[in-house]
Amino acid sequence: MSDYDFDVIVIGAGPGGYVAAIRAAQLGLRTACAESRETLGGTCLNVGCIPSKAMLHASELYDEAASGKLAKLGIKATVELDLDTMHGQRRDAVKGLTGGIEYLFKKNKVEWLKGLAAFTGKDSITVGGKSYRAKNIVIATGSSVTPLPGVEIDEKVVVSSTGALELAKVPDHLVVIGGGVIGLELGSVWKRLGAKVTVVEYLDQLLPGMDGEIRKEAAKIFKKQGLELRLSTKVTGVTVKGGKATVTVEPAAGGAAETLEADAVLVSIGRRPNTDGLALELAGLTTNKRGQIEIDHDFRTTIPGIWAVGDVVPGPMLAHKAEDEGIAVAENIAGLTGIVNHDLIPGVVYTMPEIAGIGLTEEDAKARGEVKVGKFPMMANSRAKTNHEPDGFVKVIADAKTDKVLGVHIIASVAGTMIAQAVQAMEFGATSEDIAYTCHAHPTHSEAIKEAAMAVTGKPIHI
Repeated sequence: MSDYDFDVIVIGAGPGGYVAAIRAAQLGLRTACAESRETLGGTCLNVGCIPSKAMLHASELYDEAASGKLAKLGIKATVELDLDTMHGQRRDAVKGLTGGIEYLFKKNKVEWLKGLAAFTGKDSITVGGKSYRAKNIVIATGSSVTPLPGVEIDEKVVVSSTGALELAKVPDHLVVIGGGVIGLELGSVWKRLGAKVTVVEYLDQLLPGMDGEIRKEAAKIFKKQGLELRLSTKVTGVTVKGGKATVTVEPAAGGAAETLEADAVLVSIGRRPNTDGLALELAGLTTNKRGQIEIDHDFRTTIPGIWAVGDVVPGPMLAHKAEDEGIAVAENIAGLTGIVNHDLIPGVVYTMPEIAGIGLTEEDAKARGEVKVGKFPMMANSRAKTNHEPDGFVKVIADAKTDKVLGVHIIASVAGTMIAQAVQAMEFGATSEDIAYTCHAHPTHSEAIKEAAMAVTGKPIHI
């Protein structure tokens, strides 16, 4: 048999894949990355994290001006929505960042194998009709939208998150199926741009998996912003006629059905691992009941030489988790020690205000033992107050005996940035007293974390 073509082939060029490929090449390994999209970066850079944040930011600025918020600050303006230009700046952001990944591939001598990859053996794949062998193969194929049985996504009237970014006009009424992160983020974009938005969620609260108190506060804020929330409600059908949709819903526990008329319907009930077409069986691999590829602590699959990271393996489907795993798997392949602390993967919802959390929820922490909880409202934070951003709070949860911080949960305008301090503190085993006695710059939103920690210790100052 011929020699290996590469030391490492990475399948997929999303956040986990392109990072793994670049890091492997930096470590001196002959590296290739197979990707079928016309641009690198995967879902995140092309149709996910990056374009959605471009629309979130632009819609927030539009809303500040159009709603009169800026006028209250002495800034008066006549505002007009130019949706084509808004879409254009989104596409420019995507083009620049995906092009940047291609530049990094060339800089680090990562060969891009263009096309769909499929296994032909334990150490071999085909891409675009050509065969390649590698000592190590990393599966980083990401995830795709979970379909709703019986509902056809046409990306025109009934859309996925991809289609929701490309709507050519603001819908009069947008129905969002699913009250998770994606549905709330994209729903809030179109609400700010003028749509009526109805969120239909099967569970009795939004944002499954997040801290209970945070979920209730988020629902209260979203209602105040004008989102219509239909909780404990299931969708039983969607029909499209004449460019309009009729959504049939009924109580989750059963009951009388009713219909909602909509100009657009966003299906956002989750994502599923991308394994179809990989011919995993030819490599001796199988998936678990959730369609994921099982791995050990070092990201090895059950087949020596085959590794997996990101959305295709168990754990939260988050770009930053995939990136850290990409670095770690490359270092493990190179004989170094790559580690990811999966207990401390922050989650962020980029609504306004943002929502972020790390570690245990209060419910999970209490199930494990006695805890202390400290909270601090953002309305009492000087920076938030002067910025007219009073919504939300910071919650710090600590072990009642050791004072070790077990979880931090935040609703605030910059919660996604604030959470990094909590992650770092918890990574090194901080107590609430450690945070409480750490000097924070004034005035900053992050002082609210210090104040919440002080509340845990029983020594609050500003509440």
